[in-house]
Order: sequence, then structure tokens, then C-alpha cells
Amino acid sequence: MKILFIHQNFPGQFKHLAPTLAADSTNQIVALTMRKESPKIWEGVRLFLYGSERGTTPNIHPWVSDFETKVIRGEAALRAGLKLRAEGFEPELIIAHPGWGESLFIKQVWPNAKIGIYCEFFYHAQGADVGFDAEFASNPLEDICRLRLKNINNLLHIDHVDAGISPTQWQASTFPFPFRERITVIHDGIDTDVVTPAPNVNLTLNNNRKLTRSDEIITFVNRNLEPYRGYHIFMRALPEIMRRRPKARVLIVGGDEVSYGARPPAGKGNWKSIFLEEVRENLDMARIHFLGRIPYPQFIALLQLSTVHVYLTYPFVLSWSLLEAMSVGCAIVASDTTPLHEAIRDRETGRLFDFFSPAQLSSIVCELLGNPSERQRLGKNARSFAKENYDLKSRCLPRQLSWVRSLITAQT
Repeated sequence: MKILFIHQNFPGQFKHLAPTLAADSTNQIVALTMRKESPKIWEGVRLFLYGSERGTTPNIHPWVSDFETKVIRGEAALRAGLKLRAEGFEPELIIAHPGWGESLFIKQVWPNAKIGIYCEFFYHAQGADVGFDAEFASNPLEDICRLRLKNINNLLHIDHVDAGISPTQWQASTFPFPFRERITVIHDGIDTDVVTPAPNVNLTLNNNRKLTRSDEIITFVNRNLEPYRGYHIFMRALPEIMRRRPKARVLIVGGDEVSYGARPPAGKGNWKSIFLEEVRENLDMARIHFLGRIPYPQFIALLQLSTVHVYLTYPFVLSWSLLEAMSVGCAIVASDTTPLHEAIRDRETGRLFDFFSPAQLSSIVCELLGNPSERQRLGKNARSFAKENYDLKSRCLPRQLSWVRSLITAQT
């Protein structure tokens, strides 16, 4: 089979699927990526770099700037595809993450290829992330107009692709009918043989303090510390948690930038500092450790060390980190928001709380910190659930490979 992957930050969600396909010597796997530091060959996949030749037009209408950026990237991928075609590469199947627009025009390069897209999220003015948190409410009418235009990219893909793959039922449910019926729900997969409990794990912080499982550790992990992932709620819960648990230490992983949603008001710094300053006077800062972004092995060790792991999210895409926390057997306290309902069943695989209640969050965290047997029960159930539903080798990857085969063999 000849397969082309398209992802601006390849491998992204295809980090297991692409190399598995490439391991079969009868396959020829190529990927388009914007990662300039990428090697020519990665895990048997030939990487083909592309880049945009221009940026978004200055002073363009703010509602259409997002789509213009996607068109610019779509054109860049189009031209890269033309070069690949000139070399004689004719893929039978194209698998793309359409979120940044790269696959908008790829059908014009290879009109006979089947196309499958990664269906991460379809935007809605109501019932999802927008308008969920009134503290950061904007103009509702403008939101509706802006999101209608933001979805142009999704809609133009739906018009010409053959099928979709989505990591969760809820994310798939955000897409409109009739295309939703062409989406197969298969998670990217967690290697539960690698992401495992480790009773003897230890972690040394920057100040050379060595932490072990005998320490009382609260963990909170996000790519960036921001409202979309409930950072503000977590910080507001900490004063009470630390008052009631004088030996607890808090390990916080995440950058200072913005992955989702709006940036902070001009001149206010970043979300991390804004919400830290809000509660700093009531915190013992010697027991709070902001670790920034850390290497993956250290991240897994942090989860293995965790006494209680806290995860929050708006109704939006589900983080891999939650399922990795389940796989290592964390006792998880999570927000009672729709993306979590597929993984966290209250009092079975974790505890759920009202996203907007720091008091409820602090109460449940303190309850679990004082109840080792309940933590052990929840953690064991969480790992069993992760292995049964999200295991890479036994469940997710075989289903992904089956999805690929079905696309190639499907009648046009």
C-alpha cells in the first residue's frame, strides 16, 4: 500500500499507526510535515517538509483570519503534494489531520486517492466549549458568527473525504449528520505495558528534594496552564487543600502559553501568573512546584508518584494525559464535564466534581488523601478500564489498521 500522512506536527496522533504501517515492507509510507528539525526518515516513514511562503494579511477581518491561515497552509501542502506527484508517488490512501488546513486541496493533487481525516472537534456556539465558563464570556453574537466561519475548514473537508476517525464518542458527536455516520471511533491508544504503576518510583525536584510514593503528592498536568483545562479552578481549590493537608506537595506541569481559547487581557501577564497571584497569600509556596514542560519519561514518573491526580477540562477534546494517568493507576479527581464521561465513572474509575466548585474539588481531594484503600480501589479500576478500552496493542492499533484496510478496499 502507498499511504500519505498529513500533519503539520507529524507524527502527532499518528505516532503509532504510521510506523506500524511502515514496518510492513510491502507498504510505502510518506508524511507531509512542517517540523523543520525532522529527519528524512522516521521509523520507516519518509518525511517530506513543506512551509508557507506568506503569513496572514495584516488588518484582515478578525473573523476570517483563521480561515485565511488555513488556506495558506492548504496551498503550501498542495504545492508539496505536486512535487511528490512529480516524483511518481501516487498514494492509494491519504490520512490527514485537517485542523490546520493542510488537506484542504490535496484531493486536487490525487483525485483517485481515498481520504480519511482525524475528526478532533467540530465547533458549536452552544453546548460545548464556547460559553461554558461565564467568567470568560465574550460577545455571544460574535461567537456564533466567528465559529460559523471557523467551521468552514471542517465543512470543506467533509465535502470531499471518504471517512473519519475520532478518538472519543463525544468528539465524534460534535460533527454534523450525515457525515457523523462515516466517523469510526477509535482512540489513538495508550501503551499500557509501558505506562504502568511503579511502586518504587522516585522523582528528584530542582531543589534536590527526592520524592517517593510515601510522600503525599497532588498532581496537575496540562500542555499549558489555562482556563480551558480548569487551571483557575484548581488554583482556587489549593488554599483549602493545603490548609487541611499540611504535608501535601503539589506538582504542576504545563507551559505559560495558550493552547486553547483566548489569551489573557493585554498587560496582565499569563494565565499561570494571574491565578497564582489570586491565591498566593493563602498558599505555602514551599510545597508548590511548577515544573513547566518536562520530558515524557519524567512525566510518566510524576504520574506514577501521584497520590491524587486532578484533571479538569471544558467540553472540548480529551487529553491523552488523563488516560495515561488511568493507565498508571492514579486515583483521579476530574471535572464532571461531558468529554470525561466515557472514561471516568464516578466512584468507579475516579471521582467527579462540579467544574465550577473549588470547594467540592478540595473536599474530594482531601477525602482521598486520607483514604489509602479508596485510592487503591479507584486506581486499580482506572487501570483496568484503560487496559480494556484504550490499550494500544490489543485494542486501538488493531482497530486502526482495520480502519485503514477498510478505506483502501472500499468501493468508490
